[in-house]
Amino acid sequence: MVKRILATAAAAATALGLMAVPAEAASPVQIYRVYFDSPGKDTRSNTSLNGEWVQLYNRTTKTRQLKGVKLRDKTGYTYTFGWFQLKGRKSVYVHTGRGPNNATHRYWGRKAYVWNNTGDTAYLLYPNGKLADYCSWTSKGSSKYC
Repeated sequence: MVKRILATAAAAATALGLMAVPAEAASPVQIYRVYFDSPGKDTRSNTSLNGEWVQLYNRTTKTRQLKGVKLRDKTGYTYTFGWFQLKGRKSVYVHTGRGPNNATHRYWGRKAYVWNNTGDTAYLLYPNGKLADYCSWTSKGSSKYC
């Protein structure tokens, strides 16, 4: 009987916002910003394609290995990281077009746009396929802070 009363009281307190409910652990690397509408006309030039990017941020102080991590859109277009380490409190930008990969910029190598200007969702997936983070937007503006 006492357990039942305590459970009822806890449920009521939670419903009233008086008791904290534990949240799922946030991913150490998260989608910080998506620039889905590159500046100027959509000409499919490499410069225009690289104006479309996703910024990932390592919110911890520990370096994270991203090998096998995937960045995907609603359609299923997928960028998969090869061996890559993201240092603590640093960002990496994943550009749609071609370019030289380095510690802060990675290039998908596509010749067509990935992120829809009218609305889309960017998914960040762990190598095992589990969702690490996501960011959705509508047609407002040209970028979205997540």
